[in-house]
Amino acid sequence: MVLPEPLFLSMIIPAFNAADILDKNLPVLLDYLDRQPFSYEILVVDDGSSDGGETERISRKYRCMFLRNQKNLGKGAAVRTGMIKARGNYRIFTDADIPYGIDTVGRMLQCMDGEKAPMVIGDRNLEDSSYFTEIPLLRRITSVFFTHFVGRIVTSDFFDTQCGIKGFNAKTAEKLFSRSRINGFSFDVEIIYIALKLRLPIAKIAVQLRNQEKSSVKIFRHGIFMFLDLFRIKWNHLRGHYR
Repeated sequence: MVLPEPLFLSMIIPAFNAADILDKNLPVLLDYLDRQPFSYEILVVDDGSSDGGETERISRKYRCMFLRNQKNLGKGAAVRTGMIKARGNYRIFTDADIPYGIDTVGRMLQCMDGEKAPMVIGDRNLEDSSYFTEIPLLRRITSVFFTHFVGRIVTSDFFDTQCGIKGFNAKTAEKLFSRSRINGFSFDVEIIYIALKLRLPIAKIAVQLRNQEKSSVKIFRHGIFMFLDLFRIKWNHLRGHYR
């Protein structure tokens, strides 16, 4: 008889000059995880912060595994580093400010472990979600425009590619992140695009906004790079990089 594999969760948190944000929000995540009946690890991936080692100090303070990209490459590069180094049979990434209700982690694990979904993403457009009514108007408009453009042109009706929490079983994480190439904020689009091309099922769950720290995204500057990355994704596909 084959016994079920014990649940081991890896939480991957990319960080760039976010020591104060981590210090404020990691205790919330730890309090939740310490009350769960499964093993876990938290990997903080420092994407070349210039904070004199504060991100590492805070990570060690809260018993996190600390990884570092030597220079600032982008959120996608940081998440990729964490996903490849993680040991869990389930792997979830989210932002340093733990932006969504902490119960989202449990609901994602239920999808992956109980319902056997290989990949699950938060979707801020679902009926039970609360997000867009609680963020600044300019960010809301640009987010809606980008996600609808991506949904029509790139990801075949997956409109909310940029929700900052996504989960994978280990096999799927390795399959997707070993193929991914985008280092910036559009890496979410690329991961969903690759999953669709590989015909992997993707489950979606509603999310509720818990916290909204000041965003590191510069709407116009990063927006230009994000749109350029969409063409790079298509080009990478044509070159056969996602097979």
